[in-house]
Amino acid sequence: MVQLKSFDNGNVQPKPRYGHLSATNPGFAPMRDVVDKDIAQLWELPHDEFLQAWADRPPALLDDSPVIGKDITTELLQIPVRDGTLIEICVYKPISPELNAILNFNTHGGGWYLKTQVLQMVLTCAGFVVGTHSSEEAQNRMIAYTNKTVVVSPAYRMAPKYKFPYAINDSFDALLWCKKNASKLGVNPERIVLSGGSAGANIAAVLAQTALREHVSGIIGQVLNIPVTCHPTFFPHDEFELNSYRQNASGSIVDQPMMMWFWDQYLPQPEPDWRASPLLVEDLRGLPPALVQIAGADPLRDEGFAYADRLVRAGVRTTVKVYPGLPHGFYFFMQLKEAREYLEEVSKFIKSL
Repeated sequence: MVQLKSFDNGNVQPKPRYGHLSATNPGFAPMRDVVDKDIAQLWELPHDEFLQAWADRPPALLDDSPVIGKDITTELLQIPVRDGTLIEICVYKPISPELNAILNFNTHGGGWYLKTQVLQMVLTCAGFVVGTHSSEEAQNRMIAYTNKTVVVSPAYRMAPKYKFPYAINDSFDALLWCKKNASKLGVNPERIVLSGGSAGANIAAVLAQTALREHVSGIIGQVLNIPVTCHPTFFPHDEFELNSYRQNASGSIVDQPMMMWFWDQYLPQPEPDWRASPLLVEDLRGLPPALVQIAGADPLRDEGFAYADRLVRAGVRTTVKVYPGLPHGFYFFMQLKEAREYLEEVSKFIKSL
């Protein structure tokens, strides 16, 4: 059984700026009890079975999702990273790809805990610990097909075996490999959109900052879906509100104790490192345009708003889309109209670049 613990905000007084966004969305309300029961059963499993259960989940797809072989193609490649290890990337392409297409590098979420997928570089949800290429399957397929874009999902090494900064280093090395092999992928190495959900969004944000610091050209946009942007121990309370960790402590799908467990697997000895907590970088000038999508009933809600605020202060063109009353990872429930809306926002943003 996975052991969970809560995070103590200490004497920090929560502010009410975004509190109204936690009221349960009426479309999600009828399914919440069933969802919470299923998630609770996962956390009761022995550790190895817990990880395998996440890995074995079928991909969540829209009824009209592009079909592999008919609308898009996928290819698995093994590429080297800095320590000589080979990691897998999954490449999604439309059946009739355009020359010099945009690369969407999409890092999957999963709490930094399992592994990634897609050049929209897609990083998945679930706290750096669990996640696979298929974690973002609906988005990867839609963006490849609708945007005529090549999507690359990297299977970065995950915690707890591979702790911070493995996920960052593997993903950055995969990004550089994609730039060097742009002709093989059929992409324009100067038109790259970074994206990710949850832990994947954390990686995407860090990759954007790293590329800027190391003068890596070609990053034209970043999509940060329900992002993890700061370890709560180091959150700048003097500047931003962090009510959501308390208000949504028992939230659906991912609650506060679960999020702290993911952090403990990834960063067992917390340190104020911007590569783990990109919100700690105060000056974000020079970063590319951003889409930040935020779930109102998510413990991560307020750190998403905080990072968006940082971007706006830095003069970065920033689009914020909020889904009131919906929990972390709501977009896996394709019967929700907001799930389609969430995917369409990503497509629309990439088209705008």
